[in-house]
Amino acid sequence: MAKLLLRALEPKDLDFLFEIENDRDLWHLSHTQQPFSAHLLRQYIAQADEDIYTAKQFRFAIVQKNDQQLVGFIDLFDFDPKNKRAGIGIVIHQKYRQKGYGRLALELLIDYAFNILYLHQLYANIAANNLPSLQLFESMGFKLAGIKKDWNFNGRSFEDELLYQLFND
Repeated sequence: MAKLLLRALEPKDLDFLFEIENDRDLWHLSHTQQPFSAHLLRQYIAQADEDIYTAKQFRFAIVQKNDQQLVGFIDLFDFDPKNKRAGIGIVIHQKYRQKGYGRLALELLIDYAFNILYLHQLYANIAANNLPSLQLFESMGFKLAGIKKDWNFNGRSFEDELLYQLFND
């Protein structure tokens, strides 16, 4: 039995979302360059129930089943129903990392994407130096499809970004 579940965002997630979105150490993952206000994030949560076919994205809260503790978020973005594909982004709160939550959440999202949305493929853009993410996605069967050279500037130098794909066979 899975020890996690994925659910839609709820108003009670505001403080956790505020902490994650305003963690400067994570900004490079989403190309964020400024902090988010609680007001803006409250509006985001209020609109987060919009259908994925309309919004072309959906953020799931990753929650422990036993105590409903929020441990992170996993997103489908660039949802393209015509071509049956979507991108994946995942963030696990620092205090819950290295406990297998990323893998479990990714398993749940892959199942949802392939068996509910009937997508043909999922992809992830991962910084070449993000070894934990590379290991996670590779362990789930994602294959390297390409390298975007000098794709992201980290404030000091340019870094490559890797494109990984997983196909629904």
